[in-house]
Amino acid sequence: MLRAAARAGRVVFGASDVAVADPRAEPTVVDALKRAAREDALVVLAVPLPAVEEVLRLVAEHAPDCLLTDVVSVKEPVADAVARRLPGARYAGGHPMAGRSASGWDAGTAELFDGAAWVVATEEDTSPEAWRAAVELALDCGAQVVPTTAREHDAAVARISHLPHLLAAVLAATGAEGGALALSLAAGSFSDGTRVMGTRPELVLAMCEGNRGPLLDAVDDALGRLGAARGSLASTGGLAATVRAGHEARQALEDLRNAGSEEIPVDLTDPEAFETLRDLGTAGGRVLRLDGNMAIGALPG
Repeated sequence: MLRAAARAGRVVFGASDVAVADPRAEPTVVDALKRAAREDALVVLAVPLPAVEEVLRLVAEHAPDCLLTDVVSVKEPVADAVARRLPGARYAGGHPMAGRSASGWDAGTAELFDGAAWVVATEEDTSPEAWRAAVELALDCGAQVVPTTAREHDAAVARISHLPHLLAAVLAATGAEGGALALSLAAGSFSDGTRVMGTRPELVLAMCEGNRGPLLDAVDDALGRLGAARGSLASTGGLAATVRAGHEARQALEDLRNAGSEEIPVDLTDPEAFETLRDLGTAGGRVLRLDGNMAIGALPG
């Protein structure tokens, strides 16, 4: 994210708990936050969920008046932590839906977010200043903004991000049980289905365990479908219902991605603007740009 923001011409700096050979790296998080306070910078929390509480404690001590956003993979737990640690913060949660299985500073790229969806939490009580700052950051990084609530975000990503990580873990372990022969025959479907298991386990655990409730609902749904497939396979030998439903679901994804779009202007000075933006996100739409006090959205159709 720092690389992408710098590409857009932003002044960027930060700190990490691991050594980073970059001139924009401050010696410590405290140094970065003190500089943020001096320069009235936007503070971005870019840490795994278990580290959020401690970093927020430092933000509250050294940069409590700065605009605040984050790029953590779950939103309700972060919002709850912000409410406890910085009850007066001007905060808007964020989550770019882009990533790689490789981890660490050297794995980053300024192009990662180009064309990606970037959620910005759009609650009734979200600070308008922080919301605009988070949206501008996402757009500058090359992404398109999906406005929604923290709760709706967490329910959605449980199904399209966290469940896939869990299923990839099961698939990888099941395949490996087939021994060297099975792994030597593994081709595209197995490699694609297990790619995210190249991610550091602690990052997957932080993401999935941090979204326990919504992920349980998604797992129950998946287990129900697997159970139905197993029952059908055992009784009749047929898997048509399962496979056809999956094919149709994948086609719906392709149709959404390939659909044309209609631009929808949203007046940000309208008291109902956030409600309109949430409706846009729910319908699969995105904010493409800001034009003064107007947010220009695109709705598939």
